[in-house]
Amino acid sequence: MPSFELLPGAAQSPVILHVPHSAREIPAEVRAGIVLDDTALERELDHIVDAHTAELAEEAARLAGVAPWRFVNRLSRLVVDPERFPDEREEMLAVGMGAVYTKTTHREDLRPGDADPGPLIAHYFRPYARAMTEAVARRLEVTGRAVVIDVHSYPSAPLPYELHGQGPRPPVCLGTDSFHTPPGLLAAAREAFGEVGLDSPFSGTYVPLDFHGRDPRVSALMVEIRRDTYMTEPGGPAGPGFHRLARALAALVDALARLGTEGSP
Repeated sequence: MPSFELLPGAAQSPVILHVPHSAREIPAEVRAGIVLDDTALERELDHIVDAHTAELAEEAARLAGVAPWRFVNRLSRLVVDPERFPDEREEMLAVGMGAVYTKTTHREDLRPGDADPGPLIAHYFRPYARAMTEAVARRLEVTGRAVVIDVHSYPSAPLPYELHGQGPRPPVCLGTDSFHTPPGLLAAAREAFGEVGLDSPFSGTYVPLDFHGRDPRVSALMVEIRRDTYMTEPGGPAGPGFHRLARALAALVDALARLGTEGSP
């Protein structure tokens, strides 16, 4: 199994649906460095995985009039989290959840505290970052712009690892960036999803570092969907809300295809 996959969309689409946290797969050599027993590991995966988000992006792509591109992580974020900074810039290091986690969602040991993250960063994190950078660069080359829509989910009740878990937990939380989330993009998301909140309980967006804060042709939005709106928590099956959210995501994709240069900061 590849550790990530770029699934083609329409040549003229600037949109990349980025799905970094949907998988449960952990290679055997990585599993060997995790201290949880199998039962505890499965329980942790139930809590940490953004279940069904890859399928949500797939259905949205199928429904969209102009199919987006999809960049999907095929390995669990317990291998590496491709959206974290791989160094001291990462605030989640405070709870043992940098690019390579040493703690669980309940702040228990996941790996030994002295585990060396270097091999995992080199083998999994950096190739992922390079491939995502290339995917964005290709959209810029072909369409003149790129729109990264980060597809996530989050639990209805705060978990102990959350640094900002005391704020509102709306059905859909939109994470924004002052440079990369222009008003047109935000307005399109509000129209597509209806009841939304901004930057609570999670904030920010994912933009490859080569473009972050530098290239206004790259716009980005994080879509965090509260899990009780579309699935049984934790880690259970998808429910009726799944298809409604897929239609909303498809509507956002099509709005962004129409938005053109208005979607740029």
